[in-house]
Amino acid sequence: MENQNPEKNEDLRELTAWVEEENRKEESEPQPQDAATVPLSSIEKPDDFSETEGLSPEPDPPKIEFSEEELPEQISLFLEGEGGEAPTVEDVPPAADAPDAPEEDEPLSPEKNIPEAEELLAMIRERRYADFRAALEDVPPIDIAEYFEEIPRAYYTAFFRLLRKEQAAETFVEMSSELQAHIINSFTDRELSDMLDELYLDDTVDIIEEMPANVVKRILRNSSREDRATINRLLSYPKDSAGTIMTTEYVRFTPGMTVERALRHIRSVAIDKETIYTCYVTDADRHLIGLVTAKKLLISPLDATLDSIMEDSVIFATTTDDKEDVAKIFKKYGFIALPVVDREQRLVGIVTVDDAIDVLNEETEEDFAKMAAITPTETSYLKTSAFDIWKARIPWLLLLMISATFSSIILNKFESALPAFLVLFVPMLMDTGGNSGSQASVTVIRGLSLGDIEFSDILRVIWKEVRVGIFCGVSLGVVAFGKVMLVDRLMMGNSDVTVIVALAVALSLALTIVVAKLIGCTLPLLARKIGFDPAVMASPFITTIVDALSLLVYFFISKTVFGFTI
Repeated sequence: MENQNPEKNEDLRELTAWVEEENRKEESEPQPQDAATVPLSSIEKPDDFSETEGLSPEPDPPKIEFSEEELPEQISLFLEGEGGEAPTVEDVPPAADAPDAPEEDEPLSPEKNIPEAEELLAMIRERRYADFRAALEDVPPIDIAEYFEEIPRAYYTAFFRLLRKEQAAETFVEMSSELQAHIINSFTDRELSDMLDELYLDDTVDIIEEMPANVVKRILRNSSREDRATINRLLSYPKDSAGTIMTTEYVRFTPGMTVERALRHIRSVAIDKETIYTCYVTDADRHLIGLVTAKKLLISPLDATLDSIMEDSVIFATTTDDKEDVAKIFKKYGFIALPVVDREQRLVGIVTVDDAIDVLNEETEEDFAKMAAITPTETSYLKTSAFDIWKARIPWLLLLMISATFSSIILNKFESALPAFLVLFVPMLMDTGGNSGSQASVTVIRGLSLGDIEFSDILRVIWKEVRVGIFCGVSLGVVAFGKVMLVDRLMMGNSDVTVIVALAVALSLALTIVVAKLIGCTLPLLARKIGFDPAVMASPFITTIVDALSLLVYFFISKTVFGFTI
């Protein structure tokens, strides 16, 4: 095989030397004057600039009109460069049968600008490192992280080291914990320290929570003392609280600052902050007293003080609030960032919208897993071993199997007393009842997760589902009656199936659906009331309960109609 292995020490030394040389060149390039040092008032304005009206509009170009006879000649002269005047769009009379004008070239989608993994590997093998960096210059970090799913493991270190510092840090955040551990183990202490300097602290905390102990020790050892103290504080907050997902890298002002000074402050610290679109105003003791947006700063007079333009009614979270509740605030109000305060109302951090989206995705995946009777897992399906999947599924399957024993007991108790032809309809009743209960439970669980339904609404929910159950029960009961008479009696020639039997089956089905809807809507609400996750009371669990209840309903009606004794 002619491909060189980039993990060889000689190749890696050459690659590392090239990267370090490029980094030195970038750092030695003269930087533009820091914008924070340039007074805003000294910036020259155009002559036609108005503080209140903005740039004055450009005058409309003169409209050139031609007669219909002159137009062809003028177009020809213009195209041949003979000085003819270009006609405006309004001058061109519409043609009835003119073909459609060719569409402009569509801009390339991000996917069309992303090079193939094999092309990048070829650049590494041929030592075309500058071409490699140029090819990935405009590729989003999340797409770069996906390359590691395609390239051989032997190329991981070389691939990652060739990324620019900031790009490497952003890509690292998007990787799986397994891949992150592999990359960290390939780093020197200096490389690890450089990358940690580029990471936001909340991302560092997220990485630490997923790493084994030996990797965590390396990360903390190569972090600055200040960062280490912040990391330890963030890790000390209760699990799944707002404190565990917040970042301490935000922009903070004091109320007496002017707009000009605030803008200069943003320019001087923006590179190290997670967001600058929403900034916060605190007093000398860091108590949160207001917020101001970048838009508000840009449109306000430069000499105005922040206490005169800030919003003093601020929605915030506390460090101990559940992170799912915090994410719901983002969903309700459409925030970009949300301030987090401690028990003394002192600003300690912010939660950004990307972290809120991650929380909502995690909670959704967790709910889906529980609704399918599976223990939630954070590992992707293909990377989860068969043994781990077995561990996630077997507890629920055992529980459901044991709970299904109640249905077996009921069926065994009545089976000997029931005529054989009545037992034929048991599967249809159980399946329909289970499906009806699942519909109600999933609807209520969704309402609970969105905040549309609370436990105090239980009577309204029951009344609504009872009416829905009656409508569905009557509709399906009529269909079941026709099915029993047409299929079971006429088509299958079962003479034991009479009109009375069909009525008993239809009535049992209708009543089962009403009971299933009632159980399906109340169990999730009761689970929320006693502190359980409502998603547990979903399809498998509801189906098991409704199966047993549908048997009792069917056997009770059959006993009443046919008078058999147990």
